[in-house]
Amino acid sequence: MSRSLSIVGAGRVGATLGKRLRVLGWRIGIVATRSSATARRAVRAIGAGQASHELTRAIFAADIILITTPDAALASVAQSLAKVGGGLCQRQIIVHTSGALDSSVLAPLARRGADTGSIHPMQTFSGRNVPKLAGVTFTVEGSPRALRVARSIARSLGGVPVSIAGRDKPAYHATAVLTAGSEFALIESALKILEDIGFTRQRALQTLLPLCRQMLDNIERLGPRAAWTGPLSRGDYAVVARHMRTLRRYPAEFQQSYAALALLAGRVLSKNPAAAMSQVRRALENSKGGNR
Repeated sequence: MSRSLSIVGAGRVGATLGKRLRVLGWRIGIVATRSSATARRAVRAIGAGQASHELTRAIFAADIILITTPDAALASVAQSLAKVGGGLCQRQIIVHTSGALDSSVLAPLARRGADTGSIHPMQTFSGRNVPKLAGVTFTVEGSPRALRVARSIARSLGGVPVSIAGRDKPAYHATAVLTAGSEFALIESALKILEDIGFTRQRALQTLLPLCRQMLDNIERLGPRAAWTGPLSRGDYAVVARHMRTLRRYPAEFQQSYAALALLAGRVLSKNPAAAMSQVRRALENSKGGNR
């Protein structure tokens, strides 16, 4: 028997998961967003559902309610849903997709008798293409009944459910930002430097992308420490100082980021972290002198 799903806040994540689940045979009920236009757009993207620009009791007609709003809206949405649903919350399964927040943010619904939890796919959602979910880790937590449903959803999408303690979700989500979110800024800053020294945007991309792909391939085969390359891995701290001096011509964040990442590399990748970090600090201090 197929299951039914209402989606609250169908942006990139909600529309993607809704579409994938619809293809797998789930029935899509209410798709609620902040405006009629965005709700209709989400329904078109999912390929099913009834658009709504407000929270109504009809949302509770589905077997499962999936809340995919931004983190900042979760608490207020939970309060509003609890008020609207009233007794309909009893035994309702409600899960959200935040990476950093746990099911406690849905406490108003839990107090009304709902089984609450969270499910988060460790994947980027650009809104411009449908990400691959096969083999992707989905962290899940919550009440026993909500946890079973979250695991089932993850498996049906081809993902790998991994249970996590609610208190650990901020640390877990920080790893996603360190790995993916910050990488966008790092690559964009590198592109800007290449453009500044005469590369076209396209040539800059063509220069960096093979480097990024090879780096990931090496990490997969060898692990980060064994795959580590560059002046720091060789102990060439004079190059680090030279890099810092040339980065003076760019906004301060370029130097600050380079310095922070050099220290972080010394901390987590070097065989002798204390010595490496001391050398990095010395190189950073030497970079404050004149050009050599």
